[in-house]
Amino acid sequence: MLIKKPSDIQSSEITPESVYRNRRQFILAASGAAAGLLAPGLASSAPQAGRKKGPYDTDETMTPEKDATSYNNFYEFGTDKDEPGMTAGGFKTKPWTVAVEGLVKKPQTYNLEDLIKGITIEDRIYRMRCVEGWSMVIPWMGFPLADLIKRLEPTPQAKFVEFTTLYDPKQMWGQTRGVLRWPYVEGLRMDEATNPLTLFVIGLYGKPSPPQNGAPLRLITPWKYGFKGIKSIVKIRFTDKQPKGTWEVTTPHEYGFYANVNPNVDHPRWSQAKEARLDGSFFGGLKTHKTLMFNGYGQYVEQMYAGMDLRKNY
Repeated sequence: MLIKKPSDIQSSEITPESVYRNRRQFILAASGAAAGLLAPGLASSAPQAGRKKGPYDTDETMTPEKDATSYNNFYEFGTDKDEPGMTAGGFKTKPWTVAVEGLVKKPQTYNLEDLIKGITIEDRIYRMRCVEGWSMVIPWMGFPLADLIKRLEPTPQAKFVEFTTLYDPKQMWGQTRGVLRWPYVEGLRMDEATNPLTLFVIGLYGKPSPPQNGAPLRLITPWKYGFKGIKSIVKIRFTDKQPKGTWEVTTPHEYGFYANVNPNVDHPRWSQAKEARLDGSFFGGLKTHKTLMFNGYGQYVEQMYAGMDLRKNY
């Protein structure tokens, strides 16, 4: 079994002792320090300590940085949660190119720096919910995907956006295993991709993303389960047909295209009604939270699914 039930996950398995003994809360980096770490040419609005809450930020306790960078789902670097952090360190993220294909006016292969040059980098503190019953609160650095889509000018026929992860078994050793069909693929409907919550992420905790968190470019859709957060993206394709995501292809009875957080629909092997929050409170045991519809972002996204049966369109 690739994915464990929450009841099967022991606290010692969730995080190593060296992590749960570190109870120091992370303070966001100052603007100047964070800006200096970004790729040349990128504008930044990196957060000041004590900055005002943004319109999409949660004020819940943030997950300590060490936990968020050592407990990861990234099967290209192993199926155990600690394997990506231990084995992805040598992953090369420079130079990096992204191919833009399909129903778009500006198809070509771009250097990442050129692709996003001049786009303002924002900081947003989002909840992140995983299907397996755990969640985090992470300060991401990125930009609205809508800004990039506007720049690329998809044609009116484009109804969906498909994303593809790098395929490089020499670096991503997990791709030598047959646990999934490689390369990893995910997709969004166009209105989902251009929703103001949807981010292309290049960093977290005021720093460039480490490899295990999807460097150098990953997707975050905070109202969806974590497997929609495709990492290390090398291709963006605009299409008029609904893409088939990797998990949807692998186990379609468990993972659908929409992947919206819906606590009222159980996963075939476990309940989605509650989640264990990784927030540094390990001495007292992980805090259990009631899972919120759309992960608590309903006011921003529920209109996109009006009239849809979210039990069938999972």
